[in-house]
Amino acid sequence: MSLSELEQKIDDGSLLVGIIGLGYVGLPLSLTFLRKGIRVLGFDLDPFKIEKIAQGESYIKYIPSEELSEFVAGNTFSATADFARLREPDVLLICVPTPLTKNREPDLQYVEATARAIGASLRPDQLVVLESTTYPGTTVEIVQPILEESGYKVEADFALAFSPEREDPGNPKFATANIPKVVGGVGPQSTRLAEKFYTLALEKVVTVSCTQAAEMTKLLENIFRSVNIAMVNELKILCQRMGINIWEVIEAASSKPFGYMPFYPGPGLGGHCIPIDPFYLTSKAREYDIPTKFIELAGEVNTAMPYYVVQRVMEALNDKGKSLKGAKVLLLGVAYKRDVDDSRESPAFKLMDLLLEKGAEVRYNDPHISKLSPVRKYFFDLESVPLSEENLATMDCVLVVTDHSVYDYKFILKNAKLIVDTRNVFEGLAGAVCKVVMA
Repeated sequence: MSLSELEQKIDDGSLLVGIIGLGYVGLPLSLTFLRKGIRVLGFDLDPFKIEKIAQGESYIKYIPSEELSEFVAGNTFSATADFARLREPDVLLICVPTPLTKNREPDLQYVEATARAIGASLRPDQLVVLESTTYPGTTVEIVQPILEESGYKVEADFALAFSPEREDPGNPKFATANIPKVVGGVGPQSTRLAEKFYTLALEKVVTVSCTQAAEMTKLLENIFRSVNIAMVNELKILCQRMGINIWEVIEAASSKPFGYMPFYPGPGLGGHCIPIDPFYLTSKAREYDIPTKFIELAGEVNTAMPYYVVQRVMEALNDKGKSLKGAKVLLLGVAYKRDVDDSRESPAFKLMDLLLEKGAEVRYNDPHISKLSPVRKYFFDLESVPLSEENLATMDCVLVVTDHSVYDYKFILKNAKLIVDTRNVFEGLAGAVCKVVMA
């Protein structure tokens, strides 16, 4: 077997890394290698991102422009939309989206298109790693055959592996460099080279026996969260009917030092992983005649949460003698999680859609997202409104969707007429009993 030139470049750090897809996974990954003195060439079809990088400016809130500009000025980082340049890097990391179709089936068009682009420029002594979340078998069943159409053979001419991304945007404790990196290759040569490569910039690399095991690892991580969130969401509805505070129950249960970890209810699932990844496995499982009832039920429970929240808004308004139709509703936060500028798959969009469908006038405030961009199923031509005394006073209901830490909840409580709280942010505040309805 060859691949000796690739291994030599990994050993001496002279390699060029190509990262395809410069979003919330690709850009932080680029910085992780740049900080270790490794050159990076980014690839993306979005001219906005290419232009921003050329100017040394970050388009992701928690990534500092100052550091980015230093790498651009030092000619160690650049970005291009010219995929003919895929021949230049020694290592190619695929970080493209893997969404679902309208029927909740895996949509691998971006992975397949990227594999074909790489295959058209593939050369010996390259390592290709798929990082996009997908079902077990994607790397060997889809990516490998496309790349081998070039005439080159995996394990002999080029290496191929899967390594799931594990980004947690906005997490102050864990970033790409100190999150253990799972790696599985299509063969021992690919696994070994991928492990050596990631060790250059990441603190810990965990190897598994094959790409399928690495692909399943990412799905297990997110299905675990999806199932537990569904359970606590279901308990939230039950506790509300029984007059029990689910947040108090969770806090009390968290005092147990073994056999338990807390999960928290909310208005629905958001982000690029948990609402999507479980369905990649359920789709693949059907090929093996294995029903994944548990996973699918969790998806159904979590998908139903926006409907429950809107019902609670209707009930809260009704108790005040106000119909939802014609009511002014302000959504507090549209990001999918606290303190990030990422709205992908946010439950806020489904909530807006349902509220508008029932005749409400919808506004939103989010200090991290000034204007809503089109997303997979929705387009709302809205801009964030100021969180002023006047705006709060004119709203019939304030619906807490995202619990950003910058919000002054005492100020909001003082000036709002009615609040529907899906995040328990008003717990313990004086006057909350009169104005706040939990959902």
